[in-house]
Formats: sequence, C-alpha cells, structure tokens
Amino acid sequence: MKKKYNVYGIGNALVDFEFTVEDQFIKEHNVEKGVMTLVDEDRQHKLIKDIDHNDAEMKSGGSAANTVIAVSQFGGKAYYSCKVANDQFGDFYLNDMKEAGIKTNLDDEERPEGITGKCLVMITEDAERTMNTYLGITSELSVKEIDEYAIKDSEYVYIEGYLVATDAGHEAMKMTKKLAEENSIKTALTLSDPSMVELFTERFRDVIGASVDLLFCNEKEALVFTGTDNIVEAREALKQDAKKFVITQGANGAMIFDGDTFIDIEPYQTKAVDTNGAGDMYAGAFLYGITHDMGYAGAGKLASLASSRIVAQYGPRLAWHEAQEVLHKIK
Repeated sequence: MKKKYNVYGIGNALVDFEFTVEDQFIKEHNVEKGVMTLVDEDRQHKLIKDIDHNDAEMKSGGSAANTVIAVSQFGGKAYYSCKVANDQFGDFYLNDMKEAGIKTNLDDEERPEGITGKCLVMITEDAERTMNTYLGITSELSVKEIDEYAIKDSEYVYIEGYLVATDAGHEAMKMTKKLAEENSIKTALTLSDPSMVELFTERFRDVIGASVDLLFCNEKEALVFTGTDNIVEAREALKQDAKKFVITQGANGAMIFDGDTFIDIEPYQTKAVDTNGAGDMYAGAFLYGITHDMGYAGAGKLASLASSRIVAQYGPRLAWHEAQEVLHKIK
C-alpha cells in the first residue's frame, strides 16, 4: 500500500538568523568555530547585538526541518514533529513550514507559552558555518510530540542527532525508532555534528541499538563515532551500526554503502561561500532519491549536486525552481 509520506522527520524547531562575520569576531567573542554550541538566550542576544550589521536572513530551521523541506522541494511528501511556542517566532515558523508543504504535529494543536528556539548562524570568509543555538521550548520536545499515525503512513523516519542533547529529546528519538520498527518503517538517523558525537556517543549508541537502516554522517563524525583514525577503518566499523550509510566528504564528494558495496560519489565543482545546511540538503535529496526509484547511486548524484548548490549561496535552502532544476539535471 502506498504511504502518504515519503519521510517522517523529528527534530528541533529553530528560527535561523544568519550573518556573515569576520574571523576576528569569532576570536574576540570566544566562539568555538565550525561547530554547534548550545548557549543561553542572553549570550545569543549579546552576539547578535555585537554583530555590526543587521541584515540577517530569517528562516524556519533546525537540521531535520531543512531535510524534510528539501524532500518537499524535490516533489516528495514529508511530515515533521517539532515544538514551537505560542509567540511571534512560533507563528513565523509554522507559516514557513506550511508554505514549504510540510505537515506538522502543531497544525491542529494549541501551542504552549514559552520562547521559540533560535539559531545564530555565523558565516566566515572561508565558508565555515558556526552555530550558537538557544533551544528555547524545543528543548522540551518529547514523546508527546510524536505522531504514531504519521509514522505508520511513512516510508522512512528521519531522526535528528541534535536531539541527544536533552533527556526528553533522547527518549523521543528512541520512541520514534521503536514505533517505526514495530510498524516495519525504515529508520534513518543523522549524527548531526562532531561536537554532539563527542559529548553523547553512548546516547547515540542507545538510539541505534542493534542497527539503523540508514545512517548519515560526515567524515569527522564517522571518525569520532567509531573511534578510528582513518575513513577506511571507520566505514568498516559503521557496518556494525547501520545496514546502509552515507559519509559526506565535503569537496571530495561522498561515500555510500548500499548494504553490499561501496559507491563513490564524485563532487560537483563549486565555490563554497557558506556550508550551512549542506548536510541537511544532502540527506533530503538522498531520501527523496531512494523513495523515488533513483537507486543509491542516482540518489547520491542528486544529493551531491544539490549540496554543491547550497554551499555556493548563503542560506540552507534552495529556491523551489532551483530544486527542480537540480532534479531535472540528474533525471
């Protein structure tokens, strides 16, 4: 029976504010470059205040949100479980998700009082993205936000790795995977960020359990998670945790294990100005591809081209017509 959704995603709901900054700003403000750091609201406000311009682009974000939006832009159907507050940023978030064609658990629910989470994305001249995130009410995302009926009506669940940072989020990850497995729905997980893997390796292993159907990670995350020194050892170790997996390698393309063999995906040449959202786009394009009969090699090519377009611009999303252009170039 055909499913209503290609992908059911669960993850943080954050309103992204993206700025370009100098390396000097990063150093002067003691910001750890190139990773996601959780901060309190006062710290985030101070950083925004100290940035000497006010041209931030505002988008609904969160890693898994960017991924399900990508699925939708290519022509797939996606659902997103998340948590935002009954405030102006919560209003903005849900309206933006509706415009992207994403059904959420909050469409028919009353939102609680609180503060919607925000992510300050700082882009330096070397195209590196550094994120300082105030989770706000998304830190309270729990099993209550899971929609079991939507999971049953999906081909894949896609679980955001950043959720390991909270006890409630960790439990939501495990419950989502449990419900999916009980209903024969395939499970996909992203490791999300090297700092998350370093801090919460055991929680990731707790979520993965015996195995996941599909794992997404970049090269650094793969090395940290497996405790290995090189990618050859890491990819062999990952076979113990995932039936299939994708290791993105930036300018060197990607490595896919399809359950039997390794597939090397060549990179598309591009000039990177902003790496924010590249991994999210890769996962979204890949999930669209494998749920639309493109095979693992075809899905990898689509994901590689789409992510190359993302890093060549500012912001974690393509315009709708750009996503369709990418799709038609591969098909």
